[in-house]
Parts: sequence; structure tokens; C-alpha cells
Amino acid sequence: MGKLQDIYKVISNEKLCEKFTRLRIDAKPIVEKSRPGQFIHIRINDGLEPFFRRPFSIYRAKKSLEILYEVVGSGTGALAAKKKGDTLDVLGPLGTPFGMPPKGIKQIVMVAGGVGVAPFLFLSDTLKKKDYELILLYGGRTKGHIFNIDEFKKNGCGVFQATDDGSVGVKGRVSKLFPKIDPCPETTFIYTCGPRPMMASVQDFARKHKLRARGSCEEVMACALGACLGCSIKTTQGFKTVCGDGPVFDLHELIFEKIT
Repeated sequence: MGKLQDIYKVISNEKLCEKFTRLRIDAKPIVEKSRPGQFIHIRINDGLEPFFRRPFSIYRAKKSLEILYEVVGSGTGALAAKKKGDTLDVLGPLGTPFGMPPKGIKQIVMVAGGVGVAPFLFLSDTLKKKDYELILLYGGRTKGHIFNIDEFKKNGCGVFQATDDGSVGVKGRVSKLFPKIDPCPETTFIYTCGPRPMMASVQDFARKHKLRARGSCEEVMACALGACLGCSIKTTQGFKTVCGDGPVFDLHELIFEKIT
């Protein structure tokens, strides 16, 4: 599929809610090559701080390239300071995409936790062109982690929300929303992205109901090319790198360590 590296201009960098920001980049060559589930690697500044690039799921790829991010450290803090006309060194698209659902699928469920919702708008842009029932189950810590998701609704998604403190939607984890799913092994398919405990709960649900599923893993990446092995995760086929082998895997292939 090929990856590109170049300097691109920032179109906008706007906060969508208290915690999340959407960055639009004028990167048409990457837009044309991108597929849902892939990511980009951004060098935020020319100096030594931050030294490493930062990975971001592609939120949308239409006229511009979009990412959704949360400020959690110096790198994303520096990114949040970027303004229209500033430039960024972007490498991408990278990674294994989600791919289309298997034959016979009618109901597609996207289960997201926090900023793990990032790859799903792009996915819904693609899936809305088919005759699928689309459902988004979205969980966040508080209302500060929940943004206006009208774009998902415009794509025909049924949207259900949960927050840990009950400030938006159902009180509790996103697993409280699982009853919204009609778990038919022949017609239901799940995509998920978010914190590991959340993805483990989705995996348990999928196994219980014999559902096929794919999961996009979130890991810190230094090289994003599979060379440094810093983003290695445990799978049923041994250790694999999120950047080189993923970030999308068969959900049943992933091994989530139980926290005791």
C-alpha cells in the first residue's frame, strides 16, 4: 500500500470537548492511501523535545487528514499548541487496517473506550456505503471525555454511551451497553478499540456468544516500523508488534493479562 513522509500544513486544531482535540492536516497524498484502522506517526517539533514521533489513529480521511487526541504529556501538549499554517512532519499511513466484515454480516458493532473511538468515524464512513446496521457503544470516564458524536449519527450509527460517573448515558463501564447487541454468530461482527481491560471484556462477550471480532490495540510506539519491538504484545501466536503486525488483530488472538 505504501507509506509517505512529508511536511504538511495544519488546517485546524480544535477542542471537541474538555479532554479531546481534533487536528486537521492538509495531507491529501496520505488521505488517498489511508484505510480505516491505520495510523500516522507525527514528528511534532524539529528539536529534541519531544524526541520520538507520536502515533495517532486516523480519525477521518476525506478532504483532509484528521486525528483525535487527548493531551496526556509533553508530546501531545506540544501538538495542542499547533495553529493553522504551522507544519508537521507526518509519516503514514501505517499499520494493518480493519478490513471489511466477513460475508453474511448484517449488524456491525463498534465498541470504544475513551480516545479509542478515534478509528471508528473513518470506519463508519466506509461501512455506511453498505447495507449494514451500525452500532457504536462508547464509554468514557466523565462527560469531559464525551464529545458531540453527530457525525457518527449522520453515518447511520445507533449510538449508546456510558460514563464511569453517570454524567452522560448509562452509569458504569461500556460493558453495561452490551445488551444493545443482538449477538448472532452468523450476522454480528465486532470492532473494538480502547483500554486493555475494556477490550478484554469485549473479548469475553464475543467468546461467550461465538462472535467474530477485530481489535485495534493502543501502545506507545517509538519507531512505528516494527524494528525496535517496544510495542510488542502477547498473542496466541507469540509476541507481535502493534505497529508492524497490527494495530488491528483478530480479537481472539490477543492475550490480555488478568489484573489481580
